[in-house]
Amino acid sequence: MLIHPWDVARDDAEWQQWLAVHDFGQLAVNGPAGEPPFVQPLHFAYDPELGEALTHLARPNPLWGALEANPEVVLSVVDDYAFVPGPWQAEPDAPPEQGVPTSFYAAVQLRCRAHLVDDPAGKAALLNRQVGHFQPEGGTAEVAAGEVPFGRMLSGIRGLRLEVTGVRAKFKYAGKRTVEVRDRIAGELAGRDAPGDAAAREHLLRRQRA
Repeated sequence: MLIHPWDVARDDAEWQQWLAVHDFGQLAVNGPAGEPPFVQPLHFAYDPELGEALTHLARPNPLWGALEANPEVVLSVVDDYAFVPGPWQAEPDAPPEQGVPTSFYAAVQLRCRAHLVDDPAGKAALLNRQVGHFQPEGGTAEVAAGEVPFGRMLSGIRGLRLEVTGVRAKFKYAGKRTVEVRDRIAGELAGRDAPGDAAAREHLLRRQRA
């Protein structure tokens, strides 16, 4: 992923706060020799203090053999995207038709070392942490190995602890444009109000204020 200086995350807090509420991504795992990578969509819970992401998958998933062969993976998350028409980006002294269309988006790529979790107690603890992230209000019974209602289901999954070893974060929101052009884009996004436009506009204005 190319990251220009004007698109780089301001600091760790920027991408960590974004990732805390964008917890669905794609796990890219090296495939066997001569084969393309495996790409698995999944929910995950990222813990910035421990520097790891937690998830689980069904035992029949074909990723497991690839992970055992090579545990180096990438967890990729992209969201808050919007298409920006060319005229919105035209410089004030240029005709609108000379503006260059582009895409706005936020993206975080976590390079990780995968650790498989097969111990029933370990899987139960992992699942409880995941549920605690996604369902902090409670309402679901705690998972405990060998106990109802979920203990018998643990054999059907494998846990996955993703130890983060590197981060690439990008916030592509007209960072190299003039204030006048950014203000115009913000106004156009508000007026169009298509899916994703409000979030993209907020990123543009937030980074402009910073």
